[in-house]
Amino acid sequence: MDAIGTARVPDHPTVQAALSLARRAPSVHNTQPWRWVFDGHRLHLHRDTSRQLFSADPQGRQLIISCGAILDHTRIAFAAAGWDTEVVRLPDTVPDHLATVDFAPAPAVSDTVRARAAAIDQRYTDRLPMLPPRNWARVESGLHTTATERGGTLEVLGDSARLRLAAASAQSAALREYDPQYLNELHWWAGNDSPADGVPISALVSAAELAQVGVGRAFPTAPPSLRRGELTDSSRLLVIGSAGDSPLDWLRAGEALSAVLLECTAAGLATCPLTHITEVPVSRRTIANLLHEPAAPQVVVRVGTAPTSAAQPPTPRRTVGDFLELHRAA
Repeated sequence: MDAIGTARVPDHPTVQAALSLARRAPSVHNTQPWRWVFDGHRLHLHRDTSRQLFSADPQGRQLIISCGAILDHTRIAFAAAGWDTEVVRLPDTVPDHLATVDFAPAPAVSDTVRARAAAIDQRYTDRLPMLPPRNWARVESGLHTTATERGGTLEVLGDSARLRLAAASAQSAALREYDPQYLNELHWWAGNDSPADGVPISALVSAAELAQVGVGRAFPTAPPSLRRGELTDSSRLLVIGSAGDSPLDWLRAGEALSAVLLECTAAGLATCPLTHITEVPVSRRTIANLLHEPAAPQVVVRVGTAPTSAAQPPTPRRTVGDFLELHRAA
């Protein structure tokens, strides 16, 4: 619903509807590591450390990036419903409290906001090879502005960097090949077709398809197949980073990731965030050395054009009631 009349804060159905859309935000292994509390006036974002990947993400960096992504998705969902939002990030000393969101009725809802909100449901992670991104020069210029507005950085890697990034990806996989804790964690979250979270079998790729791309995470492999076998992957590689490497920087990077993915989706492009290359320090340093401007690399994103037959079933999401606590205004 739109913010109309004399209401100064959204009602419970509006909050639930906005978060029902925002829960489509990407998260590492689709762990959805967030918890929201609406106190009747403000909406509070907390991290859920019970869903942290303690082997792949011991610092909780990717967890906070994931929370930054849903924070941005949530702001877009409320904007489409007629509400302006103001965010205070890391508002207190409580470690799990990541953001507080205040509301004000918006004077109007722009077509740009509506397009971004529509892109939330359209976006998916495409792990298969891609064609070059259409209208890339026009799209790319907007992405830099989008990332900067969210407090992140963005750099598009040149073609010469692809082989070095593929080597870093392979190195990251090799370092984890005999790590039982990492492998157990990966198999817990991927390929099990949970109705609420994780990476379903339908979203995984076969070994042959992974080899075509060269920079993907080595998830449990799907049954043998060679979809898009005629394609040589021609996606562009983006690095979303930050000036520093603190929890606030991670949160901002997640917001930038959300915005970049939705801008690409609204432009008709396919995307695939890659976080495994930034999990291992040596691989992360390799990425940093590929950048022309100093930044802490947070996420690599593949952007390209998928064939028209590329539609995939949506990945599962928890119900809003699983992560939202509602209170009446005092």
